[in-house]
Amino acid sequence: MEVSRILAELDREIERLKEARALLAGTSGTRNATKASLNGAGGKRTMSPAGRRKIAEAMKKRWAERRRAAAAAGKSSK
Repeated sequence: MEVSRILAELDREIERLKEARALLAGTSGTRNATKASLNGAGGKRTMSPAGRRKIAEAMKKRWAERRRAAAAAGKSSK
């Protein structure tokens, strides 16, 4: 590709980006934030104690299986 052609494409892209920036600079973003708060989106997600316990038990089981597999691999290689 010729250098002059590349420069022309870059100039067009810069102009397009400047227009997009001008449009975005004109908005304060509060309208979108209001919509998000009205529909209940966002906020902190919490986990019940029962859910936390279930995940903890699953992880303990997973790590116990990994320890057993590692111990078995260690014994068979010796």
